[in-house]
Amino acid sequence: MFSKTCEYGLRAVIFIAQQAKTNKRVGITAISEAIDSPQAFTAKVLQQLTKHKIVQSIKGPLGGFFIEERDLNKIVLSDIVEVLDGDNIYTGCGLGLHQCNDKKPCPLHFKFIEIRENLKKMLEKTTLLELSSDKNIADYYLKN
Repeated sequence: MFSKTCEYGLRAVIFIAQQAKTNKRVGITAISEAIDSPQAFTAKVLQQLTKHKIVQSIKGPLGGFFIEERDLNKIVLSDIVEVLDGDNIYTGCGLGLHQCNDKKPCPLHFKFIEIRENLKKMLEKTTLLELSSDKNIADYYLKN
């Protein structure tokens, strides 16, 4: 459902959020290794997320990517999805057809509406704080 860019972006931001409890900044190499993604591609994704203030970065030997702990409750997954994939996940056809709509539906059109609505609610309500709390960190797996 998500583009590869969005998948990597979500995984990277969750990993960075997990480091926020210790005020740790993480470099691109550590992030790409932790989420099993190409380093150059991950850098481009994080550049977009930094531009839109989802994550922050500092250059230099003590630099890296980070999210302020106080922001973990403010950032929801839909913020990340919107930056990387736009709103197509909420409006697009489940079969990827360009002309699918209520007047000219694909076979999945009306069944997919409920799925999209539920997905949107989940993404809008799930904060990075939820996904980076101490009790959950050990349960997460961010690699393929």
